[in-house]
Amino acid sequence: MLPWIRAARVPRTRSLLAALLLALTVLVAPTATASAAPAAEAATSRGWNDYSCKPSAAHPRPVVLVHGTFGNSIDNWLVLAPYLVNRGYCVFSLDYGQLPGVPFFHGLGPIDKSAEQLDVFVDKVLDATGAPKADLVGHSQGGMMPNYYLKFLGGAAKVNALVGIAPDNHGTTLLGLTKLLPFFPGVEKFISDKTPGLADQIAGSPFITKLTAGGDTVPGVRYTVIATTYDQVVTPYRTQYLDGPNVRNVLLQDLCPLDLSEHVAIGTIDRIAFHEVANALDPTRATPTTCASVIG
Repeated sequence: MLPWIRAARVPRTRSLLAALLLALTVLVAPTATASAAPAAEAATSRGWNDYSCKPSAAHPRPVVLVHGTFGNSIDNWLVLAPYLVNRGYCVFSLDYGQLPGVPFFHGLGPIDKSAEQLDVFVDKVLDATGAPKADLVGHSQGGMMPNYYLKFLGGAAKVNALVGIAPDNHGTTLLGLTKLLPFFPGVEKFISDKTPGLADQIAGSPFITKLTAGGDTVPGVRYTVIATTYDQVVTPYRTQYLDGPNVRNVLLQDLCPLDLSEHVAIGTIDRIAFHEVANALDPTRATPTTCASVIG
């Protein structure tokens, strides 16, 4: 069961239930492609997921991209992956959180199990590249799930930096719609049973409680959080921020007040956000992120 106190049953319109289910489904990366094989080939041809890539002296660590809920290793990164490849990084992306019989749409399985998949994938990347550590960049759940890997699976020894783009580090209230769940008997259990990866992301869930106990960060890892005030999925947006040493929390609108990106756009197409990702990956060569960074 999800962690809300069940309230008395009161009448509610179908529109409220529809809004709730829609909001839960919106914990999403971009729409999946019709065929994974051509997309995978396109990714390799555009320079990422190339296991012959060797990190350079300028960029000595491979970058592992971690997609969001309902995303996959290709669609979430059609802009950011080439952006980083063109800047000289070895870039890799994984699929995680698959459910049986559900193609293309991932990030739906239990998040602790997804973190185990990340663990295996990072080892694979480090073995292929010969690098001692990797940098992680994740969108939405993909920015939060690696925290479990760092805290509980020994990932801190293999990771230099974690960059979270709109990560639900402390869960989400989905604009308060989770408070409506007690009024719809059976919906909580359905979500928990059928899409545990969604249930784990709700603010106050057992997973989030375990993840945040004892502090947000672990020693030895640099953290960057990039948030947008227009986020309609991970709410309130300030709950995305981390507290601890070696943390930089960034609000996109502080860098460019004209940027209107919401939850999906900030992780999939926003080149202003991506400029800040590049700064986080290589702080010694960082340049100011402004509205003009969209043409960088």
